[in-house]
Amino acid sequence: MKSVSHLRRGLLAASVTAIALCGVGGQALAQTKIPMRISTPAVPDDWHAKMWTVFKDSLDKASPDQFDTQINLNASLFKQGTEPAAMARGNLELSAISAFDMAKLVPEFSIFTAGYVVRDPAHQQKVFNGPIGEGLFKSVSEKMDVTILATAYLGTRQVNLREARNVRTPADLKGVKLRMPGTKEWLFLGEALGATATPLAFGEVYLGLKTGTIDGQDNPLPTVRAAKFYEVTKQLVLTNHLVDSIFIAISNKTWNALTSAQKQNVKAAAQAAAQYNNENRIKEEGQIVDFFKQQGLQVTTPDLEAFRKSVQDTYAKSDYAKVWPAGLLDRINNTR
Repeated sequence: MKSVSHLRRGLLAASVTAIALCGVGGQALAQTKIPMRISTPAVPDDWHAKMWTVFKDSLDKASPDQFDTQINLNASLFKQGTEPAAMARGNLELSAISAFDMAKLVPEFSIFTAGYVVRDPAHQQKVFNGPIGEGLFKSVSEKMDVTILATAYLGTRQVNLREARNVRTPADLKGVKLRMPGTKEWLFLGEALGATATPLAFGEVYLGLKTGTIDGQDNPLPTVRAAKFYEVTKQLVLTNHLVDSIFIAISNKTWNALTSAQKQNVKAAAQAAAQYNNENRIKEEGQIVDFFKQQGLQVTTPDLEAFRKSVQDTYAKSDYAKVWPAGLLDRINNTR
């Protein structure tokens, strides 16, 4: 009996030791996963938030048990605009950054904050997925310590007017008090469109349109619907004057520590996420046009070539164009 008791105690001790070793091994396995903290100001219902789930799922499928992807929405991890610096310091792995973010340290990128540089979402992808994007992204990596993985479509800004008018060229917007965000870059764009650019806080735009303080405003169509500007306006002019982008980026510190296979899978996951966002946002914008027509708004399309030429000529004569590399605008325009 005594030998049996000793045997049982020995087996029990061996079992406890085995469990403990498994636990240690499990912890070690968990600790070897590469952290992928994502910070975004996007709200849960935004396609820019949902795309990160596509990124996580794609990466987990391609690289099982290799990454610990953590999605932080609503700017809960880092405030909007602070993500590039956090990634450069190695305090954040992933985020989506804007052309405005990059233009601060890579001045030539400011060309993508100007009107009528990118024609549409398809042109956007061809520009950034080709040699132009490759060269600019190399500068971004060198100057910002982040690597661009994919380009996501943010939306196209349109002109929304309180009273309907025949708008064919920028001359037809002369005298129109067009609300723009209150920075000099945005106000310059409003003037370049032919209007009288009027700074006004976003929260005051609805009342401004209702009372006639302003004659119009510009925003992507989903914003027009969300803010109910259609209740106090009569026309949408599909000027397509700014096709905006955000760029899925990863910290160079994280990127450079990955194996070639891991880099390939991370980039593929980012591109899958961007494609998901792009397809759904484009589909939503197309459906929204019908919504506005149902609300009684006139939806018109002006002479886009006349607008593009006038706006680009205005920028070409400005200080903004002085930091653009020679020939870059022509190269972008000639990308088909």
